[in-house]
Amino acid sequence: MRFRTPPRRLRTLVALTGALALSLAGCAKGGAAGSSSNSVTYWLWDANQLPAYEACAKDFEKQNPGLNVKITQMGWDDYWTKLTASFIAGTEPDVFTDHIVKFGQFADLKVLQPLDELPLTKGIKDADYQPGLAANWVGQDGHRYGAPKDWDTVALFYNKKMADQAGIDAETLNSLDWNPEDGGRFEKTIAHLTIDRNGKRGDEPGFDKNNVKVYGLANNGGGDADGQTQWSNFAASAGWTYTNAKRWGDRYHYDDKTFQSVMKWYFGLAKKGYMVPFADWNSQSNQANTQVAAGQAATAFDGAWMISSYDGFKGIDIGTALTPTGPTGKRATMMNGLADSITKNAPNKKGAEKWVAYLASAECQQTVGGYGVVFPATPGGTDAAVAAYKKKGIDVTAFTRPVDDTKTFTTFSYPITDYAADILALMKPAMQDIFGNNAPVSGLDETNSQINSLLSQ
Repeated sequence: MRFRTPPRRLRTLVALTGALALSLAGCAKGGAAGSSSNSVTYWLWDANQLPAYEACAKDFEKQNPGLNVKITQMGWDDYWTKLTASFIAGTEPDVFTDHIVKFGQFADLKVLQPLDELPLTKGIKDADYQPGLAANWVGQDGHRYGAPKDWDTVALFYNKKMADQAGIDAETLNSLDWNPEDGGRFEKTIAHLTIDRNGKRGDEPGFDKNNVKVYGLANNGGGDADGQTQWSNFAASAGWTYTNAKRWGDRYHYDDKTFQSVMKWYFGLAKKGYMVPFADWNSQSNQANTQVAAGQAATAFDGAWMISSYDGFKGIDIGTALTPTGPTGKRATMMNGLADSITKNAPNKKGAEKWVAYLASAECQQTVGGYGVVFPATPGGTDAAVAAYKKKGIDVTAFTRPVDDTKTFTTFSYPITDYAADILALMKPAMQDIFGNNAPVSGLDETNSQINSLLSQ
């Protein structure tokens, strides 16, 4: 059933206001806490990256006597709630770490400063960064709203001991293929890594799918609207795309039969007992990395931002492998990139401009890369990160190869469209219904129709 929607800007504001009802208490006008003419307030959410940016801030302050950077770090959920609340209350920071799924909504509300209108940031060029990263932050109006910060891809983490015990070596894991009909060598491998409580593997006679001790594959939930660390690499390597355009599309393709066949196969892995079921997943306490750390699962698709977390598991030797080759003959992975944005009403606009220009510079990017936590957006910053990981004894080839090997890999971005929050609100329960309740994938036809009616307003 199609539904009627209110005008675009009103709908977006209503969604924001509803989400912020509890967070606005105590907010006051007058800019972010601690803001002044000699300070720049900067918000980020990743605690692991905080030391690297504190180092950048220290260098920046040396180069800009009398100007200091005040960094605020908070958890993912609190971050977006408080950030959006700050826009409404007039307490926004000067600069914040931006995510592409939030970009469209913030640009529509005109709370971001066009960087191409500022002298120090107008010279940002696509060619200075890894392919596609800078272009993603150009709005439908042609203005740039984000300075490339870092990037990530997705690969398969695996427990080396469990793989060895199953007779599966690294070469095998790096040469897997898959298809939505029988799952190919990927499904066979995941089945073999699965063990029930009687010691039977998933590909052996007598395997009990209802009493599994170790699952072949962990899960990160239903994947919502993007499936970044769940099904995105499968859908893309089957030739599917989220929308009708690389950026700012106005038609989604969740009703596509190829996509639905991939979803039926992917979530079917849980029904067969090879993947951790939805009932065992929790968005906060039992994500894929936790499942692997606890020995509940042998493998997990996860992002580059999780490399240090998996490497830190006590008593577990972790390896990484490439995403499997799909029906198109290519491997695929989402390549996401964060950016630094200046708020439209930044209390210290001039200081913010200087700070963002420095954050995007080769100097800061190489400093961040040297901490070996993320891959900075510039090639030089990426090289510094690879060297830092190598020094730690971590092989990151599974994450970096997709960027360099365009012959065998397809990389793609998050879907960049209007109404990201509304689309999430529709897709999250739809995908959870398919995963958790075995709802038919054909139900996505209805959801897709609702989404496209939003975009047609």
